[in-house]
Amino acid sequence: MRITIERSNLLKSLNHVHRVVERRNTIPILSNVLLRADAGSLEMKATDLDLEITEATPAQVEQAGATTVPAHLLYDIVRKLPDGSEVLLANTPDGGSMTVASGRSKFSLQCLPQSDFPDLTAGSFSHTFKLKATDLKMLIDRTQFAISTEETRYYLNGIFVHTIESDGKLKLRAVATDGHRLARADVEAPSGSEGMPGIIIPRKTVGELQKLVDNPDLVVAVEVSDAKIRFTIGSVVLTSKLIDGTFPDYQRVIPAGNDKELKIGCQSFAQAVDRVSTISSERGRAVKLALSEGQMTLTVNNPDSGSATEELPVGYESDPLEIGFNAKYLLDITAQLSGEEAVFMLADPGSPTLVRDLAGDDALYVLMPMRV
Repeated sequence: MRITIERSNLLKSLNHVHRVVERRNTIPILSNVLLRADAGSLEMKATDLDLEITEATPAQVEQAGATTVPAHLLYDIVRKLPDGSEVLLANTPDGGSMTVASGRSKFSLQCLPQSDFPDLTAGSFSHTFKLKATDLKMLIDRTQFAISTEETRYYLNGIFVHTIESDGKLKLRAVATDGHRLARADVEAPSGSEGMPGIIIPRKTVGELQKLVDNPDLVVAVEVSDAKIRFTIGSVVLTSKLIDGTFPDYQRVIPAGNDKELKIGCQSFAQAVDRVSTISSERGRAVKLALSEGQMTLTVNNPDSGSATEELPVGYESDPLEIGFNAKYLLDITAQLSGEEAVFMLADPGSPTLVRDLAGDDALYVLMPMRV
């Protein structure tokens, strides 16, 4: 293999693929990126056996071929080369090492044979559809923060995606929960997604996907089977295993009878929560909301360092109520709200609270209260 490629193209593709590679690997080949040069392009592939990313980028191919080299090392080298430079990648005849040369810099990297590189064979996909990048980004952004990190309930370590009939229309819905809060977002179901199996996309895949859908003009091709999902985003193809588990019946925890309505300005509320929670101990982070007509008082007490209160004018006309929430969870939810105002539907100090965006975004949030 012998190719010349622009540094910017190489760096952009490596930036997408090298993140999948775990820093510590018991299987040496998984630390490597597969480089395959052929017919005017260089294809790169990286995998951790659960997730695989491939990307093709234009290159001048003098001699076609394939090899694997350490992914993070190659990325660090290319990142430190000067802007606008051209990079030569060339294999030694025995295939044992690869030269990376640019200007006066020259590196030699150890190679492992490409025949050893694992292939995340996808099998056949039962459902195929296209989704606007903006819709996919919205589904991820609105729900990702609520994904559980608790390994014992592994089936909560991702976003549950499925189709559902809502208000007479078919919706593609994303749900995430960690048991303390729940986030749900809907977009119109694209053609081809009807009857697709409910799937749980793992947290790592969601994180990589979020970085790839930053171009609002893109259309993402999605292919789904019971065990795998594949996204084609421009020149990047991301294939991932799905979490093999049953997502709980989330509909049961969405309260329907909450009758106390609270309207607040998202920004002023978030800033007030942030200010009073400065005093809280990291462990508890509970903030008490005392509601009376037209007013909310936020209070945080920390036996070690003192207390803080702040008053906010709000739209509230029900009976007085005191309820406590985890400050971080409140801030996480308000950060997702796209409108200027939010509505909280409350019941009592021990029941879950429903939060919606008044901007009409197809998203809702459920938050469990804390004792204060």
